[in-house]
Amino acid sequence: MKSSSSHSPCVPKPSEIFSGFFFAFVSSLATASLLEQSASRNTYDYIIVGGGTTGLVIANRLSEKLDTVLVVEAGDSVYSNSNVTDTGAYGKALGTAIDWQYTTIPQEYGNNEVQTLHAAKAVGGTSTINGMSYTRAEAVQINSWEKAGNPGWTWDNLFPYYMRSEKYEIPDAKRINGGASYNPEYHGFTGPLKVGYPSQQAINGFASALNESYQAMGVPYSTDVNGGKMRGFNVYPKTVDAATDIREDAARAYYWPFSRPNLYLKANSTANRLLWAAHPNLQGNFVATAIEVTAVDGKHYAAGSLRTPPLLELSGIGNPSILQNYGITTKVPLPGVGENLIDQTNNGLTFSMIPGEKYTGESGYAAYPNVTDIFGSAASSLASSIFSDLPSYASRVAAQNNNASTASALLSLFKLQHSLIFDSQVPIAEIVHYPYDGSFGSQFWSTLPFARGNIHIASADLSVPANINPNYFMLEYDIQSQIGIARFMRKLFSMESLAKIAGSESWPGTRAVPANTDDATWTKWLKQNYSANYHVLSTAIMLPRAMGGVVSHRLKVYGTANVRVVDASIFPFQLCGHLMSTLYAVAERASDLINEDSEI
Repeated sequence: MKSSSSHSPCVPKPSEIFSGFFFAFVSSLATASLLEQSASRNTYDYIIVGGGTTGLVIANRLSEKLDTVLVVEAGDSVYSNSNVTDTGAYGKALGTAIDWQYTTIPQEYGNNEVQTLHAAKAVGGTSTINGMSYTRAEAVQINSWEKAGNPGWTWDNLFPYYMRSEKYEIPDAKRINGGASYNPEYHGFTGPLKVGYPSQQAINGFASALNESYQAMGVPYSTDVNGGKMRGFNVYPKTVDAATDIREDAARAYYWPFSRPNLYLKANSTANRLLWAAHPNLQGNFVATAIEVTAVDGKHYAAGSLRTPPLLELSGIGNPSILQNYGITTKVPLPGVGENLIDQTNNGLTFSMIPGEKYTGESGYAAYPNVTDIFGSAASSLASSIFSDLPSYASRVAAQNNNASTASALLSLFKLQHSLIFDSQVPIAEIVHYPYDGSFGSQFWSTLPFARGNIHIASADLSVPANINPNYFMLEYDIQSQIGIARFMRKLFSMESLAKIAGSESWPGTRAVPANTDDATWTKWLKQNYSANYHVLSTAIMLPRAMGGVVSHRLKVYGTANVRVVDASIFPFQLCGHLMSTLYAVAERASDLINEDSEI
């Protein structure tokens, strides 16, 4: 790939610009332009900022026709990077040159800690460094997107796109012996994305001990968590090529197998800002005419849920008061840009193994308990107390988020979330288990925190990182649920089946957090020992504009004629499952929406 000189304009035709990181800025300019590109072309029907999970899906689908498509990606190929390809190497790429390692501001409600948010700088995006978990969402969660004001965003409408993206690889007898199971009605078998189980699937007694112990706690076994009901213990599939035992990322699925003369990739380049026509069109919407691109020099940030808002703000789309602070002319006043940031908090407990036992192989053990599983008979009183607190939650978040969404609008969203938790009984926790170094480790997080934060530029200088503030533990439910999960975990390991193979709790241990201790002690320990969960979303939220929305249900940025966002930043709520599978499905559906609109 040729590198470009600094500040080169990339121009689309009045097609579209997308963003993806989780973000694919699709701009359909009549001809979108860029600087220099490997094919010496600088005008395109579509320009996609971010060659990641969603960006490459859209690039693939839009280039199936004769339209010219350009993908601008800050990273390079990681096709032969063993830290990426090795299915047993999760975590080895974190902190390396392909990890952006975003950092938050000190967290006021989270022990004043600065947290690191991992995201990949690579062709394939964060699908190249994540945990490969292929777990979707509860059907009612996707249905809540429509209830929030986004027509057409339902489970029934999205489910075919989960299927279209997937090439499920049926587990063989060895993998089934290791716990692999599935329902064929929930999976696609002809899509680009390979999903299955690694060849080194662990085969030992840990999975059965976990399953028996969860059932003793009232949590059922789930044959397959990908059919819209997630509650239960499951040995989940991953994005792996079962034949080669290599990670299946977005590039391997949607880019490398295809050679199309109309699909272009500009790697090692970052989009700085969108450039605009001098005047709005007849409908009063601004038309993006080009993208300014710079060769990556190590200073700039990549596209994604954490890049979409800064890119919009630097392009003049956002809260006018924020833009004015940095001398940026407002093109479209959209106060919701950068607001409503949601992430989860991650903690873990560790138990020793009985001496002499060995557990090898790759595990994929997860449980999804609901609020009644975690809190038992106390769930009803918790529901009442949290519901009475919702107006206060909404007011506090509105104040923190620059009133981009009114307290009334936030209250309507919080009531939907409360109903998901307490009426629909969606899982409120994910608990991941893995044996390592003579111990049984775990990670757990509250799946649906109420806290919302923000991300905004800190300068018009592209080399200055944005301010990221997730507001971890800002609201009482968020810490209450984390405490409940920790107590549940302790009880789980006292069940007969796990007690036979596990020894004492080594982290935090009963010296640090005594048995039957109070909430205050748990709160202190959890806040001192949490990490970010890297499931950041909602920063360019899909909602009606009057509610603080940034994009419409057609994924178009309000006030623009040809700019769309397709990434996790548009999700209105957190999901119980990992984001990746839903991102693939959303991008598949987005490509159809774009093609539909181009035919009008």
